[in-house]
Parts: sequence; structure tokens; C-alpha cells
Amino acid sequence: MTTILLCDDHVVVRAGLLALLGSEPDIEVLGEAGSGEEAVALAAKLHPDVVLMDLQLGEGIDGVEATRRITALPRPPHVLVLTTYDTDADITRAIGAGATGYLLKAERPEELFTAIHSAAQGRTTLSAPVASRVMAHMRGTRPTLTDRELDILGQLARGLGNRDIARALFISEATVKTHLGRIYDKLGVDTRAGAVSVAKEQRLLP
Repeated sequence: MTTILLCDDHVVVRAGLLALLGSEPDIEVLGEAGSGEEAVALAAKLHPDVVLMDLQLGEGIDGVEATRRITALPRPPHVLVLTTYDTDADITRAIGAGATGYLLKAERPEELFTAIHSAAQGRTTLSAPVASRVMAHMRGTRPTLTDRELDILGQLARGLGNRDIARALFISEATVKTHLGRIYDKLGVDTRAGAVSVAKEQRLLP
């Protein structure tokens, strides 16, 4: 029997996961937490085998900091990240904080069950897209952006919106949007903040 603690700030998501995990006879949910602070306290109290951890937890500490505190406990459980976020920055921070595995919420239930049991034994489990990013990072590969994309990325880092970027670079807003789409694809992100974060990590910005 693998015992787990579930941490996610969305009540509906926790309810769905509880129902799903309840269908697996070899998994027992000892408790659920809606914040990082609560997860740390319950992990210290309940001593689960695995903490299923989301990264974005609303107010308070995020999943990465919660993971860092949990893995520093006297009797630390293994932490398996379960999230929708798969940027290089998120993956690097989570693994650096001590996470045993990193799974995306889009995975099939069977994959989640297998990952939980693997994490309980200290084995690393990564979703396929995450594993690809980790391997690319280890090989030192960097995305190749055009000069114009780098210009736009620099304006993003300054906090400018599409209209201001268009004015600064003397191009149309439609052109800015097109370049942003290509930048997001190359960096593997879907938000402006994510693009800036990965660009800084990859040293694409001055």
C-alpha cells in the first residue's frame, strides 16, 4: 500500500483526484492540502510515502518552496509534482527543490498510478515532454531565435504590451502577435512571463 498526501489549491481538482485515486486499491490518501504551508505541516504529521504536489498554489508559498521544505523534513516523503506547467524554469526549480518526479495533469490515470508507486520507491518518473526538456537541457541545446524575435523578447522583458512593442519596433501589432506565437513555440511556453523566464534561464536576454 502506497500512502499519499494530495496538495492542490483547487477544490474541484482535489475532489477529482481523490475519486480517481480511490479507485486504485494499492493507494491510500492520508490527507489533502490546499496550500503549500498546509502541505508541509501535514507531511510532517502524517508521514505519507508520497506527496502529490501542484506548483501553483495561489497565496502563500508555491509548490517548489513547499517541496523544498518537505524534502528537508526529518522523515521526508518523496514529492511527485503533478501540474499543468512544463516550462524549463518550472522543471528545473522543482527538481532542484528535491522532487522525485514531474508529471503533467494530461497523463492517463494508469500513468499517474505507476508514477506514484515509482516515486514511493524513490524512482524518478517524468512525463515524456518533461523528459525531452530535461535531456535537451542536459545536452546544452538552446532555442534559436531570429534577431527580430530577440528584439521582441527584449521588449517583453521590459514589460511592454503588444501595442507598445509595435510602436517601439515600427511594426504592426499583428506582426508582433505572429512573432510572439513563434517565440512561444520555440521556448515551449504559453505565457509572456514564461517566455521571459525561460529566455533568462537560457541566457537569451542581455
